[in-house]
Amino acid sequence: MKYEYMKRAIGLSKLGIGRVNPNPLVGAVIVKDDKIIGEGYHEYFGGNHAEINAFENAETDVTGADIYVTLEPCSHHGKTPPCVDKIIEKKISKVFIGMKDPNPLVMGRGINKLMDHGIEVEVGLCEDEILKLNEIFTKYITTKVPFCIMKTAMTLDGKIATRTGESKWITNEKSRAYVHQLRNRVAAIMVGIGTVNKDNPSLTTRIDGAGGSNPIKVIVDSHCSISADSKVFLTGSKATTIIAVTDQINNENFQLIKEKAEIITTPNKDGQVDLVYLFERLGEKGIDSVLIEGGGNINYSAVRANIVDKLVTFIAPKIFGGRDALTSFEGEGIEKTEDAILLKKTAIYHFDEDIMIESYLS
Repeated sequence: MKYEYMKRAIGLSKLGIGRVNPNPLVGAVIVKDDKIIGEGYHEYFGGNHAEINAFENAETDVTGADIYVTLEPCSHHGKTPPCVDKIIEKKISKVFIGMKDPNPLVMGRGINKLMDHGIEVEVGLCEDEILKLNEIFTKYITTKVPFCIMKTAMTLDGKIATRTGESKWITNEKSRAYVHQLRNRVAAIMVGIGTVNKDNPSLTTRIDGAGGSNPIKVIVDSHCSISADSKVFLTGSKATTIIAVTDQINNENFQLIKEKAEIITTPNKDGQVDLVYLFERLGEKGIDSVLIEGGGNINYSAVRANIVDKLVTFIAPKIFGGRDALTSFEGEGIEKTEDAILLKKTAIYHFDEDIMIESYLS
C-alpha cells in the first residue's frame, strides 16, 4: 500500500503545475490505521507547503500517523516556517520521503532532524518518477540557471514548413494541446525574431477546462527590430515580455519597444544575442524554466550554446519534401558525424498518429 499512498501524493503534487515556480511540486498524504485522513499539496508560490495543507485538511487526530511526502520536508525558514517542526509537533510516527531536497539549505537536514527526534524515515519511494517531475526545480536550485526545454515539430522528412514557408498545422490537435501543457509548466517561453515576424504568435497558454498560466515571453532580437504591433504585446496577458538585444539595436524602434517590454542587453556573440549570458540574467530574475519554440537558427544556436536540457520532438506522418524547405536545426551545422550533438534517455509517446520523442542533451 505504501506505493499507492506515494502515488497519491505524486498525483496531488501535479495540481501545482504552473503555479508554484520556482518552488518544487510537492504532495503529502497522511495515513492512519491504513486510511488516508489528510492530504494536501503546494498550491501556489508563497503559500503553505504540502505537509501543512495536509495537516490542516486532516479529518481526525494525526498523532501516531504516517505521512507520505514527495520531497524531503524543509528544515529552514523561507516564506513559511520549517515543515519538519510541524511534523515533530504533530507526533507523526513515520515519514516516507520520495526524494531528498537538492536545495543546499536542506540537503538531508530535514531527514536528520526528524530522525534526531525519534521519527522513523524511509527515503526513495517512487524516487525516479518524482525526480523527473521536479527536474526543473533540481536544475534551478543547484545552478540558478533555468531548465531549458526545446520543442520542435516536423514532418517525417524533417521539415518544419513547406518550401513556401507554410507551417500551420504540421501536428494534430492532441500534440498541440500537449504543447500548451508544456507552456503551462514553464516560467517563460522563448522564440526568435524570425518566428515573430513569420507567425506573429501570441505565446499564451490555452488549456480546455482549466486556467492555464501564461509564461513570460522572451524574444531574441539582436537589432530590436520587432514591430510594436506584434501580438506578444497585444494579447491582454499579464505576463511580462522581455526583448533580448545586443548593442546593434535600431535606436528609433528601441525607443518604442522599451515602453512595451523589458529589455535585456547581452554581449554581441558573432553578431547574435549571447544565449548563455541571457539565461544567466533570466535565472537572476527567478525564472526557473524556459521553453524554446524557435525556428531552426535559434534552435541550433541554443544547442551549440549548451543551454538546452531537454528536447521534445513531434513527428507527424506527413512528407513535405523540398531541398529548400526549412528544418528544425539550421545554422552553420557540423562538418563531421563524430561531432554530432548526442541525445540520451530517449522515450517515445503517441498522440494518435503523431509521435513525440522526449530526450535529454548529453
